[in-house]
Amino acid sequence: MNQQQQNLNVKIEDSVLKGSYANNMQVSFSGEEFILDFMNLFPPQGIVVSRIFLSPGHVKRMAAVLANTMKKYEEQFGAVREASAPATSEIGFKTQ
Repeated sequence: MNQQQQNLNVKIEDSVLKGSYANNMQVSFSGEEFILDFMNLFPPQGIVVSRIFLSPGHVKRMAAVLANTMKKYEEQFGAVREASAPATSEIGFKTQ
């Protein structure tokens, strides 16, 4: 079978192009989707800067791509030390 490569033009609005800083992420899910809330927390307050909805299949693919990309990064620049998680009391989350 002969498959032709297609070009895909992707537009990016200026407001998205400048990006958003996030120093925390919260993940929730249902049977149909994952919800990723990227936040900028500076106690005693914070703001959700982006909310992304993904299918479970896309989350699995994204996790694999991120793991592979981190491996390549560390091969080039050295090991990355995992950031410690803040204590929930530091950022005001309530546990159930």
